[in-house]
Amino acid sequence: MALVRETAMDDWLSLREIRLAALQDAPDAFASTYASEETFDEAAWRARIARGGSFLAYVPEISASAPVGLVGGYEEEPGTVGLISMWVRPEARGHGVGEALIAAVLDWAQARLARSVHLWVTETNKPARRLYERCGFKPTGERQPLPSNPALDELALARPL
Repeated sequence: MALVRETAMDDWLSLREIRLAALQDAPDAFASTYASEETFDEAAWRARIARGGSFLAYVPEISASAPVGLVGGYEEEPGTVGLISMWVRPEARGHGVGEALIAAVLDWAQARLARSVHLWVTETNKPARRLYERCGFKPTGERQPLPSNPALDELALARPL
């Protein structure tokens, strides 16, 4: 069973480690790159946590202390929360981590009285798209080039709350 909690300031090193692992494992899934984020210092990671909306997932049977997944939420515009930076370690996939991370952002969005949650997913990332659709997200028809690799397209999905 996946346990998800919002990050605290003392989580900066864990957030850094899992975020960099995500950028190495799936470089075409994110708007940023490993090369840019590996240079961030402690203050930058703490600033990311201070904004709120960053969540880490744990599965004790897989790793006693290290997070196995992460996700972020932010207010994209009034009434809409953006779901960003979701990733689950390969060994934790299939254990409900993705669903638990999405649920954390949905709950966080509802607490902020958002009316919908919006996300971008790389067109070629079929497993992630299937997960989002299982969790109630639908395509909006929007497309854009992936900022970190404009040769790939991202598709927008949204879910009302």
